[in-house]
Amino acid sequence: MRHGCAGRQFGRNSGHRKALFRTLVSSLLRHERIETTVAKAKEMRPLAEKMITLGKRGDLHARRQAMSFIQDESVVRGLFDDVAPRFSARNGGYTRIVRTRTRLGDAAPMAVIELVERQKKESAKAPSEKKKS
Repeated sequence: MRHGCAGRQFGRNSGHRKALFRTLVSSLLRHERIETTVAKAKEMRPLAEKMITLGKRGDLHARRQAMSFIQDESVVRGLFDDVAPRFSARNGGYTRIVRTRTRLGDAAPMAVIELVERQKKESAKAPSEKKKS
């Protein structure tokens, strides 16, 4: 019987699973949008939302808790200084999962997980008109 066996194993041992989720959450917070399988996106979503909630708290203990999970100082700094303030008025629901396609190699269902309030890209400016001399 499978009582009390919540969560997916992904064919990995516990340490490998933990490392997988750490890297997925770090990548999501760094790039604000990543493509992965639907199952991995569903499993990492609560972890990413907990990290954003820690960022919203903003105290030293929250920063240390986030650092113990993410273990990349630049990502934690971006979480507390850039990502978390955008969600100050929102209580939960910081991420969105959108199914995209099936992967060609193994027909795994793929999805994009992204932050709901993403930062606008500055590089996509409209081309300015040239002055005639």
